[in-house]
Amino acid sequence: MIPSPASPHTPFFPQCLNWLLYNQLLDGSWGLPDRHPLLMNDALLSTLASILALKQWGVGEDQINRGLRFIQSNITSINDENQHPPIGFGILFPSMIEYAQNLGINLPIGATSLEAMIQKREIELHRGSQSNSDGRRAYLAYVSEGMLESQDWKSIMKYQRKNGSLFNSPATTAAVFQCHKNAECLGYLQSVLEKFENAVPTTYPLDIYARLCMIDSLERLGINHHFKEEIRSVLDEIFRYWMQGVEDIFLDPTTCAMAFRMLRLNGYDVSSDPFYQYSEDKFAESLKGYLKDVGAVIELYRASQAIIHPDESILVRQSLWTKHLLKQESSPYRLYADKLRSYVDLEIKDVLNFPYHANLERLLNRRSMEHYNTVETRILKASYRSCNLANQEILKLAVEDFNICQAIHIEELKQLSRWVVERRLDTLKFARQKLAYCYFSCAATIFSPELSDARISWAKSGVLTTVVDDFFDVGGSEEEHVNLIQLVEKWDVDINTVCCSETVKIIFSAIHSTVCEIGEKSVKQQGRNVKNNVIKIWLNLVQSMFREAEWLRTKTVPTIGDYMENAYISFALGPIVLPALYLVGPKLSDEVTENHELNYLYKLMSTCGRLLNDIHSFKRESEEGKLNVLALRIAHGNGVITAEDATEEMKGIAEEKRRELLRLILQEKGSVVPRECKDLFWKMIKVLHLFYMKDDGFTSHEMHSSVNAVLKKPVILNELLVHSQQNLSPVKATNDLML
Repeated sequence: MIPSPASPHTPFFPQCLNWLLYNQLLDGSWGLPDRHPLLMNDALLSTLASILALKQWGVGEDQINRGLRFIQSNITSINDENQHPPIGFGILFPSMIEYAQNLGINLPIGATSLEAMIQKREIELHRGSQSNSDGRRAYLAYVSEGMLESQDWKSIMKYQRKNGSLFNSPATTAAVFQCHKNAECLGYLQSVLEKFENAVPTTYPLDIYARLCMIDSLERLGINHHFKEEIRSVLDEIFRYWMQGVEDIFLDPTTCAMAFRMLRLNGYDVSSDPFYQYSEDKFAESLKGYLKDVGAVIELYRASQAIIHPDESILVRQSLWTKHLLKQESSPYRLYADKLRSYVDLEIKDVLNFPYHANLERLLNRRSMEHYNTVETRILKASYRSCNLANQEILKLAVEDFNICQAIHIEELKQLSRWVVERRLDTLKFARQKLAYCYFSCAATIFSPELSDARISWAKSGVLTTVVDDFFDVGGSEEEHVNLIQLVEKWDVDINTVCCSETVKIIFSAIHSTVCEIGEKSVKQQGRNVKNNVIKIWLNLVQSMFREAEWLRTKTVPTIGDYMENAYISFALGPIVLPALYLVGPKLSDEVTENHELNYLYKLMSTCGRLLNDIHSFKRESEEGKLNVLALRIAHGNGVITAEDATEEMKGIAEEKRRELLRLILQEKGSVVPRECKDLFWKMIKVLHLFYMKDDGFTSHEMHSSVNAVLKKPVILNELLVHSQQNLSPVKATNDLML
């Protein structure tokens, strides 16, 4: 639309005009091919804009007529409440109609419809005009191409970025240049055309956001381990941009939140201070806040879950207000989204139901595949697609990877089922049979094929700790308890002569063979046999369980300190997680395993787990007369502590421990424990939070469908593609508008 400075009757950018002449779609419209039916208003806007450009320069009469017929055939969609309108449609479309009339174009729109559209525009222009907020001013500046006669161009220039653009929008920047002749605006437009030659995207640059989306997709689909070097290279670059304060990150709340979350969770040292500019009141004054952009709120909520420092109150507040908005079914923040509503609703449900600390990788991967939109269209002032935002090849790889891993997991579970029978653990009637859950907890988190030894160790130890817990709880006598401890202490004994009962013989025999097996497997990865280290872990466990049983037998009421110092060990995560550390790859010397750091990681994880368990089993354990941290807090509270008080206090402590654990896992400076090993502690935390999300999940059947999703039901690619196509029409692999 911009005239040449040399001649007002010729276009400044003729190559763009030529692009319009040769890229009209078969139905007479311009825009993305194979559009979704709910994006008809986007097609109307793009088509009318193209008609105006052709008419202004007196070319393309045939294309103009075909475009007008398209508008005539589809104009009723402007009154369809189900349509997903582009940003500013209510201002831009009526303004273009008025401009078309000035150019002498006979639009196929009735006078009544035109008057209704203009009235709607006036309503939108006056919406919030009394508040005169910064967000509203930013919005009106963003849709400058629809405000040509009423715009204060000098005040708009405050939105100009270092690259010369306004809002990274070629359309807004062109409108401003046309009226203000700003050299930086022209420089931006010329730089975009140098890159794209004869057409420009809806928004540019998109590099940082698109690459963050790609990494997010790879992680959510569970295939990021195939692209470790590429992801690290991109994140290194984004970290440099973060430290340099690059506008494309910090002027957009969505990009800022994504960059923060991914950098922090991948071990980069980034501050949460930038979120002060997106506090609840300040966000409302921003462009995306004014637009009530639910996508930005979702990303701000996700970012708030990466709290690792005790003084990050900004993230605590951010979590509260964003979660509150997302939970409101009729939230005003659902007024705008840059994706189709059906996908946004799924995203909201997912982010609220599965916070970061309760999101098991394989369950997340499966949900992400089922919700993946291979032809995702984003909507700003016009719609756009990018292969970095949605890609069918990525989905195919994710499905193949998931099914390959699942096939391995199924065979491992069969092997473990045989092991339970061979070790006669199924004959112990007092013991809960939880093999499927124990194996699920590792298959859903440490799922890579090469980690088979770690999974087998984790699952067998999970089964055994459950048996031993029930043995000390209800299945064994005091004599049997003492006998088992003595056997673990002596270790190399004649099982046939030293066991006081068949129950002790079965349990010790299973522990003995499993520990020896772990020791033998560790030789391959560690270059030494770690059997003695694992024996110590088991000895600590049985001694702590005996101490707990003694307290119950003698009706001793320990202090909370004494109880927790024992209870974090008796919670029985030690034999599950600690031996697996030797089997995930990195070499661990005795100096590292005996280091305070590793022991503190274990204590934080176990303390958090014990607190979650005691909170959710308080009522049941109180009725059974068992020790519980809540009961002790009430007993030692001098009659002023209620069950509700104790529950909230322990929830707060568990949250503090969880955040401190995440901080230590992400911390690289001064750490001697390899990240692959530290991650196991966080994976267990996720398992615990999922199991205890509603009730004492480990003793309920609510996990059945989750177990099936990971261990039994394969993902069918064709079903996913059909589902995606039902939500969005198929799209060509390449097209001229793809970024």
